Amino acid sequence: MAELVGPRLYSCCNCRNNVCLHDDVISKAFQGRNGRAFLFAHAMNIIVGPKEDRQLLTGLHTVADIYCGDCREVLGWKYERAYEETQKYKEGKFILEKSKIVKENW
Repeated sequence: MAELVGPRLYSCCNCRNNVCLHDDVISKAFQGRNGRAFLFAHAMNIIVGPKEDRQLLTGLHTVADIYCGDCREVLGWKYERAYEETQKYKEGKFILEKSKIVKENW
């Protein structure tokens, strides 16, 4: 009998709350506050904090920190607005730091 395998997920490193689907990874070549980070099209089971302007490596952006919906661990941020035309593709997308997420169902 074949085993049923669910979707590949990323979960909060602290409480294992599912926060992203592997299929929603846009890029694994981003930089977070504490090292490598992934850009995701969508995130789930998170809380979006207040918006603030932040100077990042690629210019000025309006971002909002994102937190695990269960344990409130800071996982990364959401791009709300990009001021540089070449960075507009990031708007509405999510950065999750590699050190803050773990793989599930791999």
